[in-house]
Amino acid sequence: MKRIVAAALYMALALGAIPAHGDVTTAAGLRTGDMKKLVFHTTPEAVSNASFDLADDAGTATLEDFEGKYILLNFWATWCAPCRHEMPMLSELQTELGGDNFEVVTIATGRNSPAGISKFFADTGIDNLPRHQDPKQTLAAQMGIFGLPITVIINPEGQEIARLRGDADWSSDSAKAVLSALINAPS
Repeated sequence: MKRIVAAALYMALALGAIPAHGDVTTAAGLRTGDMKKLVFHTTPEAVSNASFDLADDAGTATLEDFEGKYILLNFWATWCAPCRHEMPMLSELQTELGGDNFEVVTIATGRNSPAGISKFFADTGIDNLPRHQDPKQTLAAQMGIFGLPITVIINPEGQEIARLRGDADWSSDSAKAVLSALINAPS
């Protein structure tokens, strides 16, 4: 009997019926305010393997480089007023929840000068978020990013599990509760 239960549990995990990490159902139930715009997918979705530029000409990376932790991936631009409005909230979120199991990753997509990004971060006191870029919008296009800002939650397996279109208060209690339910759930 134990083998049958174990086999059923293994199959459910393999087919995605039970999340391998985090508690998506609990997280979804904690959405209030701006977080109601956060849409959880019924099954995790693949993400692009397109490369993007790391800050300070440090080379390139792909989203695969972040596997093993939850990622809050924010696509933004220096010219986008809602993007600029929410960036300090993303910084606060990284300060409070960032670590071995979670990271806020910001990618400026399209025409954004490195000097303009650096100036914006300096002017707003943001020193804990990356200044990555996707200048040709390759990653953004492959991820279906049409309009800014868009924020994607990626699970430790490197799959998209949720998406929010538009800006949001990422420093809100609801945002922190939703993400904590994912990050801190037993795996």
